[in-house]
Amino acid sequence: MRRLFAASTMALLLAAGSAQAQVDTAGVDAAVQRVMPEVVAWRRDFHQHPELGFAETRSAGVIAEHLRSLGLEVRTGVGKTGVIGVLRGARPGRTVALRADMDALPVQEATGLAFASSATGTYMGNTVPVAHACGHDMHMAMLMGAAEVLAGMKDRIAGTVVFVFQPAEEGAPPGEPKGGAALMIAEGALNDPKPEAIFGLDVVPGRPGSVFYRPKGFMAASDRVDIRLKGKQTHGAWPWRGVDVIAVAGQVVETVNTLTARTVDPTTTPTVFTIATINAGVRYNIIPDSATLSGTLRTFDVAQRDALVARAETAIDHVAEAYGATAEFGVKQNAALVFNDPGLSAWLAPVLTEAAGEGSVNPATPPTTVAEDFSYFQQVIPGVFYHLGASPDGVDPATSAPNHSPEFSPNEKILPLGVTTHVLTALRFLERS
Repeated sequence: MRRLFAASTMALLLAAGSAQAQVDTAGVDAAVQRVMPEVVAWRRDFHQHPELGFAETRSAGVIAEHLRSLGLEVRTGVGKTGVIGVLRGARPGRTVALRADMDALPVQEATGLAFASSATGTYMGNTVPVAHACGHDMHMAMLMGAAEVLAGMKDRIAGTVVFVFQPAEEGAPPGEPKGGAALMIAEGALNDPKPEAIFGLDVVPGRPGSVFYRPKGFMAASDRVDIRLKGKQTHGAWPWRGVDVIAVAGQVVETVNTLTARTVDPTTTPTVFTIATINAGVRYNIIPDSATLSGTLRTFDVAQRDALVARAETAIDHVAEAYGATAEFGVKQNAALVFNDPGLSAWLAPVLTEAAGEGSVNPATPPTTVAEDFSYFQQVIPGVFYHLGASPDGVDPATSAPNHSPEFSPNEKILPLGVTTHVLTALRFLERS
């Protein structure tokens, strides 16, 4: 993978302005290559032993043990299973945070990898297959590698690096009021020391070795929507003797689709409102008395989101009333808008180019409607979240398996790049005057 090597080394400066030992790109590259066998081994181990949100006890144990072996200050159990590692440089300076997520998904893996998962877990009271179908195994391994590289440069670092290993990025499990990022923040993950900025990454379909992000709104805010309809049960042959919630449910889906398509300007505020589940009835010839629907709302503008939610609740109430039914409408936010600080976003572009090479970084990619609870960290301190292209070799990114699919299999060749972007982001941030 091509990297841009600086013609002259970049001096790392103390916050007070005095010079410190230099860490050049070639030195970082050599250190990254030395840890790569470990990074690959960690990735494959995590992949074979995935754990659902707030159940990442084994993963957290492996991470904490490694960070302690590097001499870092380590806190565990932050946000149930989260891990914080603190690396203090040889001299005082700024403080920066790097974040990785740890949880897997209730997905049956179908990658065919030699180290594929056969693990199971408990989700909503059921035993389910579990797989790292979103690349968090790679995220953990890359940040562990970055911690080792930076710890090896401790004597040349002025400042502090905070490593945040976060549980439950995929949302709060049923019955939990908060997901991993929000809970870690509530339990002091960004306190003592408090970082001035935080950076994170995700592996997604894309040309291997490419890096892409955008300033301001990058990844959508995500809300879970739940709708409960109440009617009157009757024989399927006598629908007029009851209140048909099946018909109401069909009209609710049409109403949601129409509201989104006809009341939101898609050229200014991309919006997706999807009803994904409908549950009702037990027998083919009985119209049930209730139905439940659930879905997801993805938005990029807070005011526009609030207005659409209000319109949807009013319209669904009217639809139900027209049939003689009632409706309960609930919305729960899973992730806020990933808002990349504009100043940090501009500063980061040459740092990522230093890691990935000229022509491999796009700092103005279109927004994406997938979500990330990294957004909650960005509500507390400035931050930037970026994506690494990780499609398999020879596969068109447009057709490669997406995150959350059973076939999702990110390219291990991008592991060195992920470690390098973490390391250089921390080093170059700490050198800022």
